[in-house]
Amino acid sequence: MSEEMQRDWVECAAQALEKYNIEKDITAHIKKESDKKYNPVWHCIVGRNFCSYVTYETKDFICFHLGQVANLLFKSG
Repeated sequence: MSEEMQRDWVECAAQALEKYNIEKDITAHIKKESDKKYNPVWHCIVGRNFCSYVTYETKDFICFHLGQVANLLFKSG
């Protein structure tokens, strides 16, 4: 994933965390923004405690923490 795209995701997640307290609302915000900017082929998982095992397209995956909240975004399809 390009550095620009990584910055976009982190910035979007930070905005969502400032605006919302409930994880489903944070996820919905990130997904809505990703659909507008990068088409609706991205999946978003947000939470304090989760495991994942996903299939994703090469170079289209990012997982990062903002505080204690993990953010997983990946493209599939």
